[in-house]
Amino acid sequence: MVNTKFKFIDLFAGIGGFHLALHRAGLECVMACEIDKYARKTYEANYNKISPKIFSKNLFFEDIVNVDSSNVPSFDVLCAGFPCQPFSQAGQKKGFGDENRGNMFFEIMRIVSKKKPKVLFLENVRHLIKHDDGKTFQLIQEYINYEGYDFAWKLIKASDHGLPQHRPRVYMICFRKDLGISNFEFPKSRELEITMDDIFNGNCNKKIGFTLRVGGKSSGLHDRRNWDTYLVNDQVVKLKKEEGLKMMGFEEDFVFPVSETQAMKQLGNSVAVNTVYDISIKILKILEDHKIIKRAKR
Repeated sequence: MVNTKFKFIDLFAGIGGFHLALHRAGLECVMACEIDKYARKTYEANYNKISPKIFSKNLFFEDIVNVDSSNVPSFDVLCAGFPCQPFSQAGQKKGFGDENRGNMFFEIMRIVSKKKPKVLFLENVRHLIKHDDGKTFQLIQEYINYEGYDFAWKLIKASDHGLPQHRPRVYMICFRKDLGISNFEFPKSRELEITMDDIFNGNCNKKIGFTLRVGGKSSGLHDRRNWDTYLVNDQVVKLKKEEGLKMMGFEEDFVFPVSETQAMKQLGNSVAVNTVYDISIKILKILEDHKIIKRAKR
């Protein structure tokens, strides 16, 4: 365990997949931002216990556009699963042409330019890589390089880090160049911790489950668009939030003060906690090796 005393901010926080993973790794959240009113309820209900200061000191912001960079506390790691709809199939792949969501990347860079954190930890859908023939992804990398950061990325499935869900996502790790850290190597894959048999506590027709979606109707067991219906013990079963939590790597005591529909939407919009945790541990190890953080005294 390292004594990081490292702080992070959680932008486009959703229900706090980044928050939970980095907290497990020993980092402290000093600010969060989430615009969806239902996700905000879920976020506060679960993180007020472990990060009370961001709520008591009014550091749980709503709209990132209205966040004055000078009011952002000092921090070391910027986490952001920035809006993926402009780059996904669900968002018609509008990219930066989506005025309401596509420009949110530049709001991230506005804060980066002012605060210059040590590490950027970003996540998005796999379609980002090939959007607009790769021009969008290239532009993102160029902006990050211009601000003085190296850029490493990898397409990773949730199932690569212990969770029974495909969920391919692109993860971007960017160290500030003056730290002397380049050629970041992502953590190696690890075996599944659980399968869909464990998720449903029965005999499931799939070992690894479908990628949870942000929303949409269930289309039936044999429909090619099916994402939440399984055959368990020869019975058709529809996925519920309790199973979704396990598939995403959240704690069993995680609470949803919202409807089932909202809970499933929030899970589908989250990051895979195990993946973020494993990458966080690798980041900390590299920072330790470069003597930027020190190992805790036993």
